[in-house]
Amino acid sequence: MNRLTNTETLNDRPVIGILAQHTVDELTEVAKTYVGAPYVKYLESAGSRVAVIRLYLSECDYEKIFHSINGILLPGGAVDLVTSEFARVAGIFYRLALKACDQGGYFPVWGTCMGHQLLTTLTAGEDLLTPTASYNVALTLEFTEEAKSSKMFKDFSPDLMRILSKKPLTGNFHKFSITEQSFVSNEKLRSFYRLISTSTDRHGVPFISTMEALEYPFYGTQWHPEANRFLWKESLEAPHCAHGVRISYLLAEFFVNEARKNLHHFETKEEEESALIDSHKPVFLGDKSSFRTLYFFD
Repeated sequence: MNRLTNTETLNDRPVIGILAQHTVDELTEVAKTYVGAPYVKYLESAGSRVAVIRLYLSECDYEKIFHSINGILLPGGAVDLVTSEFARVAGIFYRLALKACDQGGYFPVWGTCMGHQLLTTLTAGEDLLTPTASYNVALTLEFTEEAKSSKMFKDFSPDLMRILSKKPLTGNFHKFSITEQSFVSNEKLRSFYRLISTSTDRHGVPFISTMEALEYPFYGTQWHPEANRFLWKESLEAPHCAHGVRISYLLAEFFVNEARKNLHHFETKEEEESALIDSHKPVFLGDKSSFRTLYFFD
């Protein structure tokens, strides 16, 4: 199947959507949904603009958004991977991206933490998560042989790959994972994704930390690449050393460059500007939120 775009024509003004999610605890009194500012900064730092994708729209509305943006990032959080509104909307974009790519288009999808988990659920057709001791810990990446042919790490120097495998530079903030055993025993996951790396939780349980689809521009990290540059709550294990910052930027640049291969656009300038997160004011919450700064939406 022809799934590659004309690389001679690139989009110099990419817009990547970030899927909003429900607020929790006392923040429900502020607004119904939010987007964490670190994800916005992460994408913008590599040359993309950001559009917020709200919950509770119709499938027709999401199809219009899909044909207006150039990629989607599914962020971390904590929702049901099968029954939640977040999962419903992510599933719509996942299926639209599959269809577009099968028809010769190119629509990149990135899942971070919960987004990564949701990609496996959408592909496998079931929730395969297992509890792991992996919350608030920096870990190394244990690369597989597949890493040598990965797209995500193609611009990483051998020295940087070695550092990633030796130093705990990836911030992990999850209590559930796709274990290596669950991945390799599931034929749907094995045939769809290339397993790039595993990491090991505090009890020695290996889980899938990085993957990319074999035939589609779909990418997942159980860890948070945005954390190294933009997650500043002092109690969180987000390494901010020079190597961590470099890793974060390279992956942001990679995904934004993937979005440049998509030529979708908004029908009018007014539609584009109303969709961009620029028209919303970020709210600083300090240590009341792990992200410290959030964008809120009704």
